[in-house]
Amino acid sequence: MSEKIRIKRGLDIPLAGKPSNEVTMDSGSKLFAIFPDDFPGPVWKTSRKVGDKVEAGDILFFDKNSESLSLVAPVRGEIKEINRGERRHINFISIEVDFSNPKASVSTLSESSGDFKDKLQRSGLWSMMRQRPYDIVPEPDKQPRDIFVTAFDSAPLSGEIITSDDHEWLEKGLAELAKLTPGKVYLDIRYGQGLTSNVAIVTEFEGPHPAGNVGPQIAAIKPVNKGETVWTLDARTAVRIGKLSEGIPDYETLVAVTGPEVNNPHLVKTIVGASIEGILKGLVDDFAGKRIISGNVLTGEKVGLDGFIRYPYRQITVIPEGDDADEFMGWASMSPEKFSVKRTFPAFIRGLSKPFNFDARVKGGKRAMILSGEYDKVFPFDIYPEYLLKAIMAKDIDRMEKLGIYEVAPEDFALPEFVDTSKQELQKTVKEGLDYLRKELS
Repeated sequence: MSEKIRIKRGLDIPLAGKPSNEVTMDSGSKLFAIFPDDFPGPVWKTSRKVGDKVEAGDILFFDKNSESLSLVAPVRGEIKEINRGERRHINFISIEVDFSNPKASVSTLSESSGDFKDKLQRSGLWSMMRQRPYDIVPEPDKQPRDIFVTAFDSAPLSGEIITSDDHEWLEKGLAELAKLTPGKVYLDIRYGQGLTSNVAIVTEFEGPHPAGNVGPQIAAIKPVNKGETVWTLDARTAVRIGKLSEGIPDYETLVAVTGPEVNNPHLVKTIVGASIEGILKGLVDDFAGKRIISGNVLTGEKVGLDGFIRYPYRQITVIPEGDDADEFMGWASMSPEKFSVKRTFPAFIRGLSKPFNFDARVKGGKRAMILSGEYDKVFPFDIYPEYLLKAIMAKDIDRMEKLGIYEVAPEDFALPEFVDTSKQELQKTVKEGLDYLRKELS
């Protein structure tokens, strides 16, 4: 019998373009890329060169401090580009797929030496997990108090993480994860999702976003205290771990192609790191004046048509930029098509059942933080968010610790950032605070 927890504080943004459960195959992607910055914590290095031939599962990057910790090629092919930024920092490595056999071969990883923990690091799946505190790739030499697996996403326009065909593999993955902790493995599911487990403790969640975020789930079940470490991952990664335990490397993913500018929003089965252009082919009429986001509108990364889907490889959202908007009376318009959480506009009269066509405009200017309590309405932690943010800005480590920084990650502040009257970049602030804390305490 699973426990049920209701998240009361949050907000479901009524954005148009929700995906159906239809699943199609990605047949247009020829390039796939891995971005080391998507996997914070390790110091990533590479010995690859343009033109190198790689098999799916071959190492692209290794951690300077732990060479078994790797990022790997998701497909078989040839390295097309090693894109570098300032100080020769590697932005990404792209691979042109060999269509004769694009998927991973069993021999690459199943025959590698070492225990299963080593195989996880070698396969790149270890890097798809996260550690709290600090929201980084788990440190291999640390043992987690507990492991939390999230089987649903509540972000705007999110799709399903796994399908019914994945349930058996999920259970195998949970069994392998249970061997990595002296504590418990928790499987967090949507209320009514119907998943069960003989290995993990199943907890059902209902309520508005961020009910599907692992942060509020941990806070509701067993919060992270100073000196404790927990690991988190989504159910798709747990499925991949289950398959790896049977010698089957798997880098497939379900991507929800969503947003008001997408024709027939639905799910696309592809491989991690697929090209945006390949996935969106035929689904958007005209890309002029459109913003393409790898991820959801709250936490996703702005990319171009020549970009790639970024970790955690689950969603693409296309919305209007809004830079050509011509509205009568501008911000003072009383149009019922304008959305506001504070009932500034008359949209609340019509209700939120009809989706809104949001665009990418900020619609406001940056100013000093206002302690109005507006964050608390969408922030389901037993934490004072404004005071924590001020402690981060002041780099006051003692106050950060007392105010609960070990419990949070940048994504937990995405909704407060959305409703923020002051238009502060709260996720960036929290990321900088966690990085500073880790540097000072290491």
